Amino acid sequence: MATAALPGVPAGFTGREDDLARLLPVLKPTAGSGLPVVICAVSGLGGVGKTSLALYAGHQAVRDGWFPGGTLFVDLRGYDEDPVTADQALVALLDGFGIRGTDLPQTSTAQYALYRTLLAAHTEPMLLVLDNASDPDQLTPLIPGADRHRVLITSRDRLTDLPARQIDLDALKPEDAAALIAKSLLLSDERDDRAAREPGAVAELAAACGFHPLALRVAAGALRKRRYRTIASFVDELRGSDDRSGALGLRPIFEKAYEQLSSEQRRLLRLLCLAPVAEVSTEVAVALADLPTVRAVELLEELSACHLVTPVPTGGKVRWRLHDLVRAFGVGVVEGDAGFREEGDAAQERVLGFYLRWASAADDWLRWLPGRPEPERFADRAGALAWLDGERGGLVAAVLWAREERYTDAAVRLSQRLGEYLNWRRYFDDWITLCRVAREAAHRAGDRVGEASAWNNLGLALRQAGRAGEAIDAHTRARDLCQAAGDRHREAGAWNNLGIALQEAGQAEQAIDAHTRALDLYQAMGDRHREAKAWTNLGPALQEAGQAEQAIDAHTRALDLYQAMGDRHREAIAWNNLGIALQEADRVEEAIEAYGKALEVYREFGDGYRAGHALSNLALAHEAAARPAEARAHYLQAADAYTRANAPTEAANSQSRADALT
Repeated sequence: MATAALPGVPAGFTGREDDLARLLPVLKPTAGSGLPVVICAVSGLGGVGKTSLALYAGHQAVRDGWFPGGTLFVDLRGYDEDPVTADQALVALLDGFGIRGTDLPQTSTAQYALYRTLLAAHTEPMLLVLDNASDPDQLTPLIPGADRHRVLITSRDRLTDLPARQIDLDALKPEDAAALIAKSLLLSDERDDRAAREPGAVAELAAACGFHPLALRVAAGALRKRRYRTIASFVDELRGSDDRSGALGLRPIFEKAYEQLSSEQRRLLRLLCLAPVAEVSTEVAVALADLPTVRAVELLEELSACHLVTPVPTGGKVRWRLHDLVRAFGVGVVEGDAGFREEGDAAQERVLGFYLRWASAADDWLRWLPGRPEPERFADRAGALAWLDGERGGLVAAVLWAREERYTDAAVRLSQRLGEYLNWRRYFDDWITLCRVAREAAHRAGDRVGEASAWNNLGLALRQAGRAGEAIDAHTRARDLCQAAGDRHREAGAWNNLGIALQEAGQAEQAIDAHTRALDLYQAMGDRHREAKAWTNLGPALQEAGQAEQAIDAHTRALDLYQAMGDRHREAIAWNNLGIALQEADRVEEAIEAYGKALEVYREFGDGYRAGHALSNLALAHEAAARPAEARAHYLQAADAYTRANAPTEAANSQSRADALT
C-alpha cells in the first residue's frame, strides 16, 4: 500500500459546500466517467484555498474508505522560482511507495517504468494529489494508466490541455468568510469573543479581505497577536492602508502572477484595475485597452485562465470581474510608475468618452418623440434601457472622476445625461450623488450656468426622494444663478421645478405663482413642449388650492399640447393627472377612462412605477364607485407593478389595500 501522505487540513477550514458537492462525486472510485482516467483539476487565484479544499476532500474520501490502495501527495511548487519537475516529483512519489536508496533505479526511464508497474499492480483504488502545478508538463508523465485510480490537481491556471474535470474556485461566501474569522480567533483562545461582540465589524473585515481565504487568515492572525484590540479598529486600519494586498499577505502572490504574464497581458490587467468598477463589459475593456475587440477578448480569456479575471456570463454576453485585492494590487503598480500613470490617465479618458457617447444616445432614446430622427447606437428605447441597466455601476462611478480636474468636463456632462434614466428607474440616491459631484465641479471651474443646471437637477432628485424642503433650496439657488446669468430658458425651468417642490411642501399658493412665472416665460419664448410641462405642474397646485375646474383646464391644456407634439409618455402623465382632477370633481367614470388611457401608454413604455400609479388610481376610482372586486384586482396589479419597479413601500401599501377588500 502506498503511504497515506496527505498533509493536514488548515485549521478553521469552513464553507465550500458547493465546491465539495462538485468535487467528491468525481473522486469516488465507483463513479462513472467517460475519461480514461478520472482527473479533477481545482484552479483559482493564489491563496484562494485550492489546497485546503483538495486536502479536505481527500481526507473525507479516505475516511469513507474510498481509497484502500492509499494516497500519494506531492507539492509541485509550480509558481516558485525553481518549480518541481516531473522527474523530481516522480522520485517523491516512488518514496511514497517505499522505493528509496538502492531500490531506486538510476535512470528516469527505469523510474517511470517502475512507477507505472506499481500503479498497475495496485488493484485497489489510490488517490494521487498533485498540488500547486503550473504546467501540464509537470503532470502528464505522472498520470496513472489505470482508470481505477483518481488524480486531484490544484493550480492557479486553468489546465484545459488536460482531460480533466475543471473546478474553478472563487472567494468564499460572505457568511463563510465571517465564520472563518470567528473560528480562527476561537481556535487560538476559546475566550476570544470579539467576533460574537462585533458581528458588523467581522462582516466589514471579511469584505475588506475580499472574502479571500489567505487574506482572512492573515487578518485573523493579526487580530490574534493583538488580543485586546477591537475588530473595528483593525478594519479602519486596513481601509486606510496604501497597500491593502500587502497588508493582507497577498502582494508576493500577485507580484509573481503579474511577472509571469506577457507584456500585453500585464498592460490590460493594469488598465482593468483602473476601470470605474470591478466588473466591466467587453466594450469597456476594449475602450480601456484601445485594442481591436477580437484581440482584447483573447487577452481577457488568457487572464481568465490565470484566474486574474473572472468571466461572468450575463444576458448572452460576458462581463469581466476583478477580485478587489487584485484590483488594489494593480492600482498600486500603476501609482508606482510615472509611465503607467500616464497610460492609465489616457485609458480613463477613453472610458469616459465611451460612456458619454453611449449614455447620450441612450438618453436621447428615453427623450425621443415620434416624428423625430431616431437616435444612434440602439435599435429602440428598450435596448437603451437595457444598456443603461447593465452599465449603471460603471456610469455612476465614472462620474465621480469629476473630482479630478482632467476628467471634470466629460464627467459632468455624463452626469447630466444620466438624470432621466436614474429618474425612470428610481435610483434617487445615485442621482443625488451625481448631481452634487457635478455641482461642486462646476463651481470649482467657475461655470455658473453648469452650476445652476446641477442645482436644478439636484432639486429634482431630492424631490423624488421625498426631501421637498431641500429641493426648494436647490431650485431657488438654480433660479438665482440663472437670473444672474440672464438665462431665461433655464430660469423658467427652475421656476417650474421650484413650483413642484413648493406644492409638495404644502405651499400651494406659492407653487401657483412659480408655475405661472414659468408658463409666462415659456409662452414668450414659444417653447410649446415646456409650456405643456408647466401646465402639467400647475394643475396639481391648483387642485391643492381647491380650484378644481381650473386644474382640469390646466391638465387638458397639457394633454392637448403633448398630443399635438406626439409625446406619448408625457401624454400618459397628463391623462393620469387629469384623471385625479376629474375624480376630485366627482366625475368618476371620466376619471376611470383617463386612468385607463394613461395605463396603456405606461405599459407601452415599460414604465412600471407610473403604471403602478395608474393602477392604484383606477382602484381608488372603482372603490369610490362601490365596485370592490374591481378595486381589489387593480390594487393587486398595482402591487405587482410597484414590486417590479423597485418601489417596495408602494407595493406594500397596494397589497394592504387589496387585503382590506378581501
